[in-house]
Amino acid sequence: MTMIPPGLLPEGLSDRLPPQAEASARVTRTVLDTVARHGFERVMPPLAEFEETLASRLKSAQPQDLLRVIDPVSQRTLALRPDMTAQVGRIAATRMANAARPLRLSYAGSVIRLKASQLRPERERMQVGAELIGADSVAAATEIVTVTIEALQAAGVKGITIDFTLPDLIDTLAAGHMPLSDTEKEAVRTELDAKDAGALAALGERAAAYLPLIEATGPFHAAMDRLEAWSAAHGGALDDRLKGLRAIAKPIDWDIRLTLDPTERHGFEYQSWFGFSVFADGFIGEIGRGGSYAIMRADGSEEAATGFSLYPDPLVDAGFGMVEPRRLFLPLGHDAARAAALRGEGWQSVAALSDSDDGSALRCTHWLDGPEPRPYGC
Repeated sequence: MTMIPPGLLPEGLSDRLPPQAEASARVTRTVLDTVARHGFERVMPPLAEFEETLASRLKSAQPQDLLRVIDPVSQRTLALRPDMTAQVGRIAATRMANAARPLRLSYAGSVIRLKASQLRPERERMQVGAELIGADSVAAATEIVTVTIEALQAAGVKGITIDFTLPDLIDTLAAGHMPLSDTEKEAVRTELDAKDAGALAALGERAAAYLPLIEATGPFHAAMDRLEAWSAAHGGALDDRLKGLRAIAKPIDWDIRLTLDPTERHGFEYQSWFGFSVFADGFIGEIGRGGSYAIMRADGSEEAATGFSLYPDPLVDAGFGMVEPRRLFLPLGHDAARAAALRGEGWQSVAALSDSDDGSALRCTHWLDGPEPRPYGC
């Protein structure tokens, strides 16, 4: 058997070293502190669960997509979590089933995927977010979107774009004002995903009726105007949904870009009437998403919920959360009381263990000269 080099890690997994590891913790802490100020309480689900328990709550992944291991204690298959939202739903539906609603929970931790995507080659990612269990109303959606924006701004992110979608729009229209068979519905979804107007028209008259949904994509207010006009021409088919979207967007500050893609469904398969993706200047792809969905109660019934998840690794890679530390080297025989006082002022101290310790080599910016810190190089 070929020996694995000691520094080699599996594909898609990597170490976070100083100072990036501290930056990751700082960004995560900022998001958690922000949502905590809005009443979201933290939970910490385990890294792995029984496969059947986890898979039954994962609506965006199949069992074959999970990284699985055999538990030597129970001899049952465990799965490493690819997403924490499902775990929070399990906690809300079981351990906290009797807690008052709406229940506000937050979380942070690593998730791992069996395979990576071309856009995101990492298989392990940090996920941090918040879930509002017991409501998927306009008020709940408004709170989730505004808290998401506030958390990102607190972390220093600028140039934020919120892209709204209506995940179950095609199902709703196909079952009502614009009927489609199951076969037609899937074909319509495929062409709407591709924004291929020609192919959609070629599917026939009933499919062609969905063409205006392609045009209702782009900057939020212009797209909403088109969609509202289309809804009015179809007996107010979407009036309630569109009023809800307008209400959610109303309190968002002018410096946040808003867009609308009413038929976007990639990654929103498990969500209900409302969803959103988060983008920011300088980043490829989304850095978070959220929306309304349902969790399964212990009795098999469903409970409404709304939430968001952020994936801060790209932010850390771009330098967010990085702070230049004040590292103070403490020579042998230093004044311990003075060093403690300086730590209380925000200094990081590195104490010498021998005469040969070199503060500058230990990445210290200052050394303690009697009672005062002195910068190296001066």
